[in-house]
Amino acid sequence: MSSLVKEDLNKKLFRSLGQNLYGFIEVECSGQDRFYLCASVSKGEEVQISVVKHCRTGLDENYEISEKWLLDDLEMIDGKEADADNPWFDMHFNKVYSWEAYSCASKYAFARTLNKLNEMYLRKDLKIVNFDFTYIKDEALWASNNGDCFVLMRICFYASNLLCLSLCPLPG
Repeated sequence: MSSLVKEDLNKKLFRSLGQNLYGFIEVECSGQDRFYLCASVSKGEEVQISVVKHCRTGLDENYEISEKWLLDDLEMIDGKEADADNPWFDMHFNKVYSWEAYSCASKYAFARTLNKLNEMYLRKDLKIVNFDFTYIKDEALWASNNGDCFVLMRICFYASNLLCLSLCPLPG
């Protein structure tokens, strides 16, 4: 499903702007509209982060950019809590923008996307705080199209281990 949305976003919005959509996540906003946080690259290799509103008019699907920034202006991504399964994160530009991703895995996917684009195009010191860096920097995630599933699998593995440990009686 997400690959269909990505192709639709790319075709109806980003290509007409001379950009290529690299990655996106759905973010929670009030109201019935859907919003996506997108990372795109222009032909001049300028990396943009934008908030895209999904609009439906009859049977037509339309998208409009409601806000945008340059990755170069991003000072920090704050995952809020590295040790908790939460979808909230902040992006620090000239002001702080708070987001609620659809899931913790999608929050990590977007942070990985921004980190990868930074490594490819800017090579600046991008501060990524309050994330488990195993899931941000792990090169094995980029070798697979199932990076989100891999992150979710690891989180479930750690959670099941904690559950098993909490159920074991203490010796003595």
